[in-house]
Amino acid sequence: MKLVIFGLTLSSSWGNGHATTYRSLLKALHRRGHEVHFFERNVEWYASNRDMPNPPFARLHLYEQWDEVRSAAWREMRTADAVIVGSYCPDALTILDEIFGEGSGKLDCPVGFYDIDTPITVTTLRKQECTYLRPAHLPKLDLYLSFTGGPLLEVLEKEFGVRRPRAFYCSADPDIYLPHEGLPEYAWDLGYMGTYAADRQPKLKELLLDPAARLGHLRFIVAGPLFPDIAEWPPNVCNFYHISPHQHPSFYHACRLHLNLTRRAMVEVGYSPSIRLFEAASCGVPVMSDEWAGIEEVFEPGREILIARNADDVVNALSDYDSGKLERMGRAARDRFLREHTGNHRAMQLEKELTAAGANISATHGAPQQGAPLNVAC
Repeated sequence: MKLVIFGLTLSSSWGNGHATTYRSLLKALHRRGHEVHFFERNVEWYASNRDMPNPPFARLHLYEQWDEVRSAAWREMRTADAVIVGSYCPDALTILDEIFGEGSGKLDCPVGFYDIDTPITVTTLRKQECTYLRPAHLPKLDLYLSFTGGPLLEVLEKEFGVRRPRAFYCSADPDIYLPHEGLPEYAWDLGYMGTYAADRQPKLKELLLDPAARLGHLRFIVAGPLFPDIAEWPPNVCNFYHISPHQHPSFYHACRLHLNLTRRAMVEVGYSPSIRLFEAASCGVPVMSDEWAGIEEVFEPGREILIARNADDVVNALSDYDSGKLERMGRAARDRFLREHTGNHRAMQLEKELTAAGANISATHGAPQQGAPLNVAC
């Protein structure tokens, strides 16, 4: 299959979870013999923090403005077996308008949308404020891949006319996110990784900063940029501004317990596991997560993951759970991850969904030729 994707970013993981998700999926697709073209606008925000300028598993088309790459993009689309546009792609509206517009030259392949931000998308669509999707696009899509499952899929179908909404969770690369070898040496008792978000900050205070104040003999860390109130944190909480993806496994392994916090919009609809949840589980690191509907479909509470409803749950876990019990929970989470949540699982699901949408797909033809430059700056 030849697949063309227009997404937020593949080349930089700075301040976003899209890149890690795309990398895991595209690497698996490449291994399964597919050719993937990824179009990314070369914005300064990511250009200054680019940690994968030459992905070995996809042709990366970096461009400055849509007009300069339009002809090349349409040339690739017209020979593709499927086209996917992703949420927060800066040129998504223009691309979809051209694909579905009159006189644009219709594509013979299915057109899908990959939404890594579904609750936000639905909210902004209702307010007519979505910057990457119009209500008129939705009934025309052949496939809608949503990182949120559960009841929101029915909302997409009944309220917006989406014909084929499918839960398509994030994934991580088990070749990168590996268990720690040997005896662990913990630098911190509880760690959290994520960019500052105002709607998530109350949970950070309740589930990390407040327990830190009560457990002054333990060590805590928040890894992520843009936090405005660091000076007010308890003295046993430190902050790293940014951790690159190749350092993520080391960060997880340095924490006795990893805290997963979910954006408010995702909690309200549920069924929205974050990429960090899968990364930590792939590393075999025990995870404590805030509570949201559908988490039991991803990992089993009490055996594969701990649930934090308040600060007492965090304090009790850090005080009462011995390392052996936490390590067994981490191993159980990794086993579940390897059974259900790797990039290869998502790649196989994508093959199935695109085939149902009408794509001509074969996972057995030869892989793309090696040696040619895969970073194509248009």
